Amino acid sequence: SFQLLTIYFSLIYHIVLPFLFSLEHRSKDAHVCSGICIKKEPIKLEGPSSYSCTYKNCNAKEPLPVICPYCEKHFCLGHRHQSDHDCEKLEVPKPRLAVTKQPVKETVESRKAVPVKKGRGGAKNSETAAKVALMKLKLHAVGEKSIPQNERVYFQVFLPRGSNEKSRAVFFCSKWNIGKVVDSAAALMNVRNDNNISTAKKLRLYHSESGSLLPMDNTLESYLKNTDSALYNGGNIILEYMDNNNTVLENTNSYME
Repeated sequence: SFQLLTIYFSLIYHIVLPFLFSLEHRSKDAHVCSGICIKKEPIKLEGPSSYSCTYKNCNAKEPLPVICPYCEKHFCLGHRHQSDHDCEKLEVPKPRLAVTKQPVKETVESRKAVPVKKGRGGAKNSETAAKVALMKLKLHAVGEKSIPQNERVYFQVFLPRGSNEKSRAVFFCSKWNIGKVVDSAAALMNVRNDNNISTAKKLRLYHSESGSLLPMDNTLESYLKNTDSALYNGGNIILEYMDNNNTVLENTNSYME
């Protein structure tokens, strides 16, 4: 049949004919082969060569698609999380009823009028004072509005020495690591952040009491769950410029005077 003949001549062409020439002339180019030269077309990859971030005012591009599994849009690595690109599918719990300043002020004044007792009563009053301080922070704190209410952690952030402002109430996400807390605080309070420059002093976060450095990779949640940690919701933290080798901040009381 025609198909068998086609196979037969193909075998002769590819197997038998090359051996009719010497080793030196067996290739097509060496013996000026009259066979049909089939030019291979270059393989074209389908799809775009880069993927632009769809977040507002962001011009970043990625070589591979970075897609949010919730809103199914393309983003760069910096905006890949829901909270970073204000995801339209981000589930934000309903906020509680707003607390007016007058009732809070009355509560603070009433607590001040109660004398502090020694023993168990004094410990209870200290706990109450911490709760009142947290309530005051919530009234004035600034932060990213996309953070869910149940993940917000409030601090009085003391700025580096020489800043125009002494401190400010700020809230962060409990899921964030210390590195992202530093970046967010610097952006919210217009503090210079040269952490991406190897030769510059680094902006770091410190305990307000012990003055010890908070490692950049640890999360706020890990400190809050640790009862031995000096960090707590409504407490104080200090931002300061330091060299990489400096792990302790001296004279922390001077920031709060």
